[in-house]
Amino acid sequence: MKSASPPSDEPGRRNRWPYLILALVVVFLAGYIIRGMRTPTEDPEAPPAEEQVADTEWTCSMHPDVRRDEPGQCPICNMDLIPVGNDDDDPDIGPRQFSTSEAARELMNIQTAPAERRFVEAEVRMVGKVDYDETRLGYITAWVPGRIDRLYADFTGIHVRQGDHMVDLFSPELLTAQDELRRAVRALENIPTGAPEVLRQSAQATANAARARLRRWGLTDAQITAAAESTADPSDYITIYAPIGGTVIEREGQEGMYVDTGTQIYTIADLSVVWVKLDAYESDLPWIHYGQPVEFTSEAHPGERFEGQIAFINPTLDERTRTVQIRVNVPNPDDRLKPGMFVRGVVRSRLATEGRVMDPELAGKWISPMHPEIVSDGPGACDVCGMPLVPAEELGYVSAEATEDDAPLVIPASAPLITGRRAIVYVTVPGRDRPTFEGREVVLGPRAGDFYLVESGLEEGERVVTHGNFKIDSAMQIRGRPSMMSPRPDDPLHADVPEDFHREVRELLNAYLEVQDALAHDSFDDAVAAAERAHHVLADMDDDQLEGDAAEEWDEHRGILHETLEAVEAGTDIDEIRTAFEPWSDGLTDFIRVFGIHPGEPVYILHCPMAFDFEGANWLQTDEEVRNPYFGSEMYSCGTVEEELIGPDEVGAEVELDAPPAPAGHEGHDHG
Repeated sequence: MKSASPPSDEPGRRNRWPYLILALVVVFLAGYIIRGMRTPTEDPEAPPAEEQVADTEWTCSMHPDVRRDEPGQCPICNMDLIPVGNDDDDPDIGPRQFSTSEAARELMNIQTAPAERRFVEAEVRMVGKVDYDETRLGYITAWVPGRIDRLYADFTGIHVRQGDHMVDLFSPELLTAQDELRRAVRALENIPTGAPEVLRQSAQATANAARARLRRWGLTDAQITAAAESTADPSDYITIYAPIGGTVIEREGQEGMYVDTGTQIYTIADLSVVWVKLDAYESDLPWIHYGQPVEFTSEAHPGERFEGQIAFINPTLDERTRTVQIRVNVPNPDDRLKPGMFVRGVVRSRLATEGRVMDPELAGKWISPMHPEIVSDGPGACDVCGMPLVPAEELGYVSAEATEDDAPLVIPASAPLITGRRAIVYVTVPGRDRPTFEGREVVLGPRAGDFYLVESGLEEGERVVTHGNFKIDSAMQIRGRPSMMSPRPDDPLHADVPEDFHREVRELLNAYLEVQDALAHDSFDDAVAAAERAHHVLADMDDDQLEGDAAEEWDEHRGILHETLEAVEAGTDIDEIRTAFEPWSDGLTDFIRVFGIHPGEPVYILHCPMAFDFEGANWLQTDEEVRNPYFGSEMYSCGTVEEELIGPDEVGAEVELDAPPAPAGHEGHDHG
């Protein structure tokens, strides 16, 4: 018996085919329409972006021997590749210019911003301590020889009021002086009525001299009057009173000790006003002016903010810490601030042109040169010290309400590429068919937050590269054109440097290498000792053998090397030395480029992109095995060889500044 079969669904399947075909047609038409809508209409004949960059060769700024036909990342260090380009034959491209296509510019992510005039605010942060106000210290001293019989303030820290008795002093000399006063007064009283006037004047002068002597010994007028008028025996004790109210901070005297004239017994400090002494770095000084308000906090009072005014800026620099001390006057009516407390202060400043500070509250005002809290609308005298007030303009402030002419020229902080002594920006060249950028050396003022003030080298409205500038600079290096790392002056120096001077340059490099090796091995003491030796080598270099352009260049480079090397020597810990080591390395690199070096071991420039929060830093070595001085044992072999600065057989006198440096191009140099 045959089993029953399920009913067939073939007719149903055949009926669905027309619907499936119709759906496919609709999807195809929709895709075609959408693709047509997305097709650029600005230039229908323009080739796709892929074809626009097809003729561009791409390389790595760290490894120039890496060449690719398309953008991507370096197979060695994973950095973004940059276009090599082919603008060398373009007559419109100058030696300091870089040109690329629009598509390559987008892939390089080049961004620009205008140089503009605007007021920018900077915050200068400093640390320091609370200290006594030296003008509010009172001293109790012995004005007459004697013996301390009693001290009323038994311990330091006790609070006293002005006029409180502090010391009982036994003094035989005091007894004699009081007796002289008493006899002089009696003699004056016993002069007959008809006696010559000259006799009366003589007796009066004797009595006045006796009173003056007691007054110089510290007796009050009441005590002197009592000594002169009393019929009892004169006292051989003197009571010394507090000259000011405040806190006893020192107690030098002891009961029973003998003292001479001038012996200090107590020191009293009035703490109603205190000084806060802050340390400001050299680079922060343009933002700091007399009379500015300062806000600071103390760890003893978290969340509470105190205010004061800058009353003094030390005219000398501490060479050990490379800081200048700033003194701030701070009211302290409730004694919440104690001398010795650690504080953190901040000065907010808006800088105008010519280094002036813009503060609307002080515009057109008159200020006391000794007490910055005394401010007047016009001339006059200080209410505290009586000194004449001076105009705020003389203290570095804008004279009236600020105008556009007072605003400084600024650029974003990411725009300049800064070496030890140079700053390079890349500026958009207008009116070109292709994106073109020109390298330009500028003189920067102080940094204000996210901006740098520009002293010279740019005009208002010019657009500077703020992102992608390092890629442009790398491309310039690869093409052998002037760049951040390989400057080329317009008038190249062909220095006729004697061979003996080249030997001295080699000695200076050897001392530098000792510092570099000590930092790589985390040795603070060895680094300081080597830096001192390097300074001796620099001081002993014979510059009398240099003439002409070489002598002029030496004067400039010597100052830079001396200043940067001093900062290395002044480091108080290994981190400070590493920070100062970077500008010294840049200065020595530029120095060797100009003057050359005695033939011997080659000199390599190495680079660590992770140093100083990924800002990167360079250093010199005579071999290619990386020994990182900025991280030491933490990342000993982090770095790459950037350039062979001087070959083993090159003579420094033959080095010409207008010759581009040879690219490194060694894949095996990457140790990071």
